[in-house]
Amino acid sequence: MLLEFVAILAAGFALAGIALTLNVLLRRRLPKWVVPASAGAGMLAMAIWLEYSWFERVTANLPQEVEVVSTNRLRAWYRPWTYVVPQVNRLIALDHRFDRRNPALPDQVLTRVLLLGRWEPSRQFGVVLDCAGARRADLTDEVAFAPDGGLAGARWIALPVDDALLRGACGA
Repeated sequence: MLLEFVAILAAGFALAGIALTLNVLLRRRLPKWVVPASAGAGMLAMAIWLEYSWFERVTANLPQEVEVVSTNRLRAWYRPWTYVVPQVNRLIALDHRFDRRNPALPDQVLTRVLLLGRWEPSRQFGVVLDCAGARRADLTDEVAFAPDGGLAGARWIALPVDDALLRGACGA
């Protein structure tokens, strides 16, 4: 956040410097408001670019085995440009490096879910997805693995058959 603030200030100073240099080269023929307006435009443009490039910057740094299965697109009245092009501010990803299947329960997949958000701490948790039953159980402290490989104490949540997590983990 601090680095983005510094980048926004630097963009403002850079554009103001360009406008000031142009004004000097034109022998002060530009209106006085051009330099501060250029600084404001530079800072606004940099802030918008940082907001819109967040998703690409984050996904470029994820390992190859991490699959983004869902994104949240934001529209806000105080950012009118988001009505033209919505901004991605959150994503849900599956970390396939942690995928495990039990031969006794071939329709269930144990995996890790990543929740990433702009200006939010990232979260991750284990989950078991039942591909045949279209349901999910989060691995919490109350959940234990039974001797047969099933889950004891799990709270199963029914999912629609076209759920993004289910499709990503089950390969459907």
